[in-house]
Amino acid sequence: MLIGYDGKRAVRNNTGLGNYSRLLIDVLASAYPDNIYSLYVPEMVPNPRLKPLLEHENVKFVTPDNTTSRRMGSLWRLRAMGSRMVSDGVDLIHGLSGELPLNIRSLGKPSVVTMHDVIFRHFPQNYKLVDRNIYDYKFRRAARDATRVLAISRCTARDIMELYDVPEDKIDVVYQGCDAQFHRTPTPEEIESAKRKYGIDRPYIISVGTIERRKNQIMSVRGLRGLPDEMDLVLVGRRTEYAHTIDSYISSYNMGDRVKFIENAAFADLPALYAGAFCSSYTSRYEGFGIPVIESLSVGTPVVVATGSCLEEAAGPYAPAVDPDDIEQWINVVKEMINYPANRQLQARKGREYVARFSDASMAKDTMECYLRAIKEYKTQ
Repeated sequence: MLIGYDGKRAVRNNTGLGNYSRLLIDVLASAYPDNIYSLYVPEMVPNPRLKPLLEHENVKFVTPDNTTSRRMGSLWRLRAMGSRMVSDGVDLIHGLSGELPLNIRSLGKPSVVTMHDVIFRHFPQNYKLVDRNIYDYKFRRAARDATRVLAISRCTARDIMELYDVPEDKIDVVYQGCDAQFHRTPTPEEIESAKRKYGIDRPYIISVGTIERRKNQIMSVRGLRGLPDEMDLVLVGRRTEYAHTIDSYISSYNMGDRVKFIENAAFADLPALYAGAFCSSYTSRYEGFGIPVIESLSVGTPVVVATGSCLEEAAGPYAPAVDPDDIEQWINVVKEMINYPANRQLQARKGREYVARFSDASMAKDTMECYLRAIKEYKTQ
């Protein structure tokens, strides 16, 4: 089988959508080596995270075949990319990031689109009006036009059903895993090396993710004041304007020596940074899935999550979940971990057992079943 992908995010993005795209192709290429996986991209750009894909003989990258299309890559993706896929003889087209070619219905091929989240519908204030309208149009159209919709969580599936009137029997929930580097526990030497590299010399809570309002890192910062003075907080992620709100709070309460920002952490250092932490805090107000949750649990570090979206789904029943506005609840949960280390160890062990279900093998198997279902259904339409 030859499968064609909109591979732009795999090449260009180094976080969420890019990580998902690269991981999916990697696990499929390994699990089903007889297939060919062709990623159609406006242009190839240097990206060291593409190395695992480039090592697969059954993974190909396809770029526009003329100068005009290469110069107008965004327009090429809208229609010409799909036509190129058909001329190359693909058996199925997969949009990895909520989009499909606008001419997908006329291409005569079954299609799948992955829907990650519709955060812009829940937090419109965080997006420009023009961006919201574009996202809404693309997502609604892709969900309508696709043979099948692949949702990365049940939370996202519910959103797609409610907001875009997509029938439940058209949606497959396929959980994603995390990068292979999180599948092993870092050694004590690796943990200490990472801590020295980033200047961490005291017990700490870690929070990984872009520093933005929706992710609600201020909750951990405020909660830190209610914990023992020897406990620090490490915020790992790109700073946005919201970080200034956190800076102001830190300055007001003289907490500069207890809160550390790491903006450009090497991806390879994340397992050790998680593993060295007392716990993770991921109190985002809304997520499509929450990969940092399973990354943390996979290396054996318990996590505190927020209620209200998919994070409880990602973390499992043993992870404490708090209201994203209840600082006292957050403090009490972390204090309980400090005062009852056996409970913390149980949460870590049970959490690690729970996230084992988000495996590469399951991701590959469930995605391939979605593909075969789409092909079968398209033939009977």
